[in-house]
Amino acid sequence: MPAKSKASPKPAPLPARDRILQTAHDLFYQEGIRATGIDRVIADAGVTKVTFYRHFPSKHQLVQAVLDVRHERWMAWFVDALQRHAAKKGAGLQAIVATLSEWFAQSDFRGCAFINTVVELGGSVPSFVSTSRDHKQAMTKAIMELMPPSDDRESNAAAVAMAIDGAIVRAQYAQRPEDALAPLSHLLRALEKSS
Repeated sequence: MPAKSKASPKPAPLPARDRILQTAHDLFYQEGIRATGIDRVIADAGVTKVTFYRHFPSKHQLVQAVLDVRHERWMAWFVDALQRHAAKKGAGLQAIVATLSEWFAQSDFRGCAFINTVVELGGSVPSFVSTSRDHKQAMTKAIMELMPPSDDRESNAAAVAMAIDGAIVRAQYAQRPEDALAPLSHLLRALEKSS
């Protein structure tokens, strides 16, 4: 008689704060911040109201924590993806297109969480605008690392970052990701030729 196989142990559940953050992150990104009430986050995270408010006394603090986590995760992924794609011979700035192509192809892609937050909430919460600005500056710095040193390096990286933001927005309404990536690719080739 064959020996019984042992079932692999289930991973330990996330701590309550992490479950709340992950749930809020997913709901805010997919459904919007205003459309997602605290009661929904509490129910989906499987925590009590007392537990929720112990960790996040207000929705404002929850949104800020979600943006902070999103920044860390997204930037780590972005820098890694840029490096992977830039390592390919002759990739140059086209590593940006390959990186964004990866992101746009994800089934849960719904644009940039920072652009979405600023658009949805406007300037009503200055700290969210500041966090979004800091995120975009970090993205621009990562882009600048792909460029050879020059007097125009910083301004070129800022222009590329703005073009990326345009591609991100376009990818949300385009029928295919390529419809957003082709113009960006064209712009990056032109920039490389002129440098």
